[in-house]
Amino acid sequence: MVYFRPSRLSGSGLLLLCLILGADQSHALELNLTDSSNATCLYAKWQMNFTVTYETTNKTYKTVNISDLSNVTYEGSTCGDDQNGPRIAVQFGSGFSWIVNFTKHAPDYLIDTISFSYNIHNHTTFPDAEHKGIITIDNRVALNVPLNDIFRCNSLLTIENNNVTQHIWNVLVQAFVQNGTVSTKEYLCDEDKHATTVAPIIHTTVPSPTPTPTPKENPYVGNYSVRDGNSTCLLATMGLQLNITQDKVSSVININPNSTGVTGSCHPQTAQLRLNSSNIKYLDFVFAVKNENRFYLKEVNVSLNLANGSVFSIANNNLSYWDAPLGSSYMCHKEQTVSVSRTFQINTFELRVQPFNVMEGKYSTAQECSLDDDTILIPIIVGAGLSGLIIVIVIAYLIGRRKSYAGYQTL
Repeated sequence: MVYFRPSRLSGSGLLLLCLILGADQSHALELNLTDSSNATCLYAKWQMNFTVTYETTNKTYKTVNISDLSNVTYEGSTCGDDQNGPRIAVQFGSGFSWIVNFTKHAPDYLIDTISFSYNIHNHTTFPDAEHKGIITIDNRVALNVPLNDIFRCNSLLTIENNNVTQHIWNVLVQAFVQNGTVSTKEYLCDEDKHATTVAPIIHTTVPSPTPTPTPKENPYVGNYSVRDGNSTCLLATMGLQLNITQDKVSSVININPNSTGVTGSCHPQTAQLRLNSSNIKYLDFVFAVKNENRFYLKEVNVSLNLANGSVFSIANNNLSYWDAPLGSSYMCHKEQTVSVSRTFQINTFELRVQPFNVMEGKYSTAQECSLDDDTILIPIIVGAGLSGLIIVIVIAYLIGRRKSYAGYQTL
């Protein structure tokens, strides 16, 4: 493992950085770095989130999801000089930092190391951590990219090291930009070369329809829970069926709750349920609070091994499903579909979830989904019956008028 030591920023360079980060976590970070002549020397655009597992004071382990990249700064980002290569440095939240180091080895440049630091003394994120202080995780990447090519990877890239998982996707980056002009020649990651989610720049033909997977019986319904200390903080009951499309081949996977592991975390504004099994590396459901009085499913991350030996990974943190008031649960007995991406959907059966304000380990009053609400059928049936009755009366009246008119004809 290479341990990265950041060098000082050269004072001769003029930095112009643009970091675009909206209030919504799904917005990408975008960095345009220029040199002393105001020419672009490094460009990057990407999305990322993190999960950290830490030891608590009662000797148990918790996993937290870090996806709110607020209060962003970029101290230490540099074009590089004769002694040091370019560097992306991002600081966010309470004590988090993320650094990418680049080096040049003609005819290529390397995405060399990625470092992630977090302050476990942060009581908001790690309220009951056993150990305190700043922890830095260094990862040697050593990814070669041809000089004057821009690296693109829309697929989910996962880096795991020392209880930290980094999820990075929708990556577009070029270091050592030539003549201040970002290249239009793309160098794709291996995952994108075989992924069906990467669309061509120009469409000249209509894509063929995706084959429909063979129908499968409904999955078993499982009961899942997450504990915070001695109390239950998240409850979920559901049957889960995964619908996956890769390389134009569709498959259906039913999750067996009897062989599925459960972890997660609970916080005032977010909660996470993570499932895993022999073939599912992780399946994350991340819930969030909105408007201080409702919760909803905001994010789903998945990485699993398919039957053909390939790895399928998708992340989407801009969802809006399972909306209900805080202090209640969300319930939907009928089959419901969560569309995570064009290539990944989750069918749920006998669903009930409560990610916040669980009291005594039991569900609170449920808000039912519209699919379960049969009361709307009553006015529809009554209205249809009345409409049919009116039509019959009108037809009978018209027939009677015609017969009456025919009886008065001159003989």
